[in-house]
Amino acid sequence: MESPSLDTAPAPWSEVWGQPDAVATLREAVDDPSAMTHAWLITGPPGSGRSTLAHAFAAALIAEPGDAHAQRQVLAGTHPDLTALRTEGVIISIKDARALVERSYFSPSLGRFRVIIMEDADRMAERTSNVLLKALEEPPERTVWILCAPSDADLLPTIRSRVRTLRLREPDVADVARLISARTGADPEIAERSARHAQRHIGMAQRLATDEAARDRRDRTLRAVLAVRGVGDAVEVAGRIVQAATEDATSLTAERDEAERASLLRTLGVPEGGPVPPAVRSQVTALQDEQKRRATRSLRDGIDRVLTDLESMFRDVVMLQFGRDDLINREMDADLRHLAGTWSPERTLVVLDAIGRTRENLEMNAAPPLALESMLITVASGRTP
Repeated sequence: MESPSLDTAPAPWSEVWGQPDAVATLREAVDDPSAMTHAWLITGPPGSGRSTLAHAFAAALIAEPGDAHAQRQVLAGTHPDLTALRTEGVIISIKDARALVERSYFSPSLGRFRVIIMEDADRMAERTSNVLLKALEEPPERTVWILCAPSDADLLPTIRSRVRTLRLREPDVADVARLISARTGADPEIAERSARHAQRHIGMAQRLATDEAARDRRDRTLRAVLAVRGVGDAVEVAGRIVQAATEDATSLTAERDEAERASLLRTLGVPEGGPVPPAVRSQVTALQDEQKRRATRSLRDGIDRVLTDLESMFRDVVMLQFGRDDLINREMDADLRHLAGTWSPERTLVVLDAIGRTRENLEMNAAPPLALESMLITVASGRTP
């Protein structure tokens, strides 16, 4: 198969990687009104390029053909006819959804269309989804909605029935490795291992390829889980996973949090290091609350990434148990083969089910340490507590 290229399509599509069929569909919709619809759902696994494709589509819709300046504005998120929402909380709030709906009824100010992009549309509760229904049923003539989610099954049937779904392909490990190596200059062997461990998630593969500490942390976590033998081990390893995810989340958000606070205080006229006047404390508190929600999501995403890595490891065990050797975690071949010979396939499937339930429990706001401890006790015993 020919490797996807970043250079095969003109602007604004040139940043979309590895999705030639999806690009062809959307370019046809831009050029042919009969192929166009007012609401789209772009689905694909994390890291497949949903957001990049959505913004390229928006640029093609809003900008006149050949208007490079307007295209760059849309791609940078600064064009007045683009409204994009990517929640940094655990869920998309009704308030945010209503704000999008209100914007959708404005006529385009400079471009050909007004485009509303909702990333992470799978993070809507049912009440929030209902806010969108009327806007999706009866949008203004020159407004286009673009929703992004891992799967159409992540949205309510009432939403799915009002959008045209475009499913993205999953790139091959070799293609992701070539892309990461070209982008970062990473050693091809490290790029291949990173792409495999990230399960073709481009962003995560790039991080693993360029961050030796992240690669080491992943390896230590998987081996620590394999070493769990009882309740004490489960509690200790769960604590270490949560601590590592917390530290990772803090490192990703701390600098941004401080910059946001400093910018707000400057805007409010508060001198650096000075006390915050009572009249503006509510605005500072609102920012702090938003930052806490973002930190919570970052922590949950970090733990979810660990769960994804664990699923890959026990998936490898099942593959070995059924005579397959196309492993994600080839570097652990000896340990995984030993486990495959020691456990029954039924026990491995019990552990995989426990990982899936843990992910669901965390989405329902279960305490991360308790959820992970319960899962690790299942790993140790082969039985659900």
